[in-house]
Amino acid sequence: MSLNENMLRHLCRTALAEDVGSGDATTLAVIPADLQVSASLVTRQECVCAGLPLVEMVFRELDAAVVMENCVEDGDRCVAGQTLAVLRGPARALLTGERAALNYLQRLSGVATLTRRYVDAVGSAPTKILDTRKTTPGWRHLEKYAVRMGGGTNHRFGLYDRVMIKDNHRE
Repeated sequence: MSLNENMLRHLCRTALAEDVGSGDATTLAVIPADLQVSASLVTRQECVCAGLPLVEMVFRELDAAVVMENCVEDGDRCVAGQTLAVLRGPARALLTGERAALNYLQRLSGVATLTRRYVDAVGSAPTKILDTRKTTPGWRHLEKYAVRMGGGTNHRFGLYDRVMIKDNHRE
């Protein structure tokens, strides 16, 4: 299971619609339309990176002129202070999309990092770290992707792909 571009686009559009609404009032008021900038995404602590495709999609949805150069890949272990990516383009787009992009990156990197801790804890034991269907509504694809980036294994994706009889199925 990989991240589907149409699904990513939909999620990013939804996040931007929720946050930006009719426009980023502050940015539109104080940032010149022609101002070009660069910005670096830098970790504050050790982590496993996950969510870079969403970051790129957020900014692509705002302005196709934004260019993102990844310095790491999803699934990479990163140290505090490490640059994950560099963005270049219109300042208005970078400022407007910043929060949505960082929310995706931080949340998914958090899931990947915690998963990696569990994977490391079991070491070479014949054990797999499995995820669950208990995910944030609308984020199942993303959170299960983050589990894989952390070295975990996806269990069942939904009710449709495996039979699993539990106590609540008994008479």
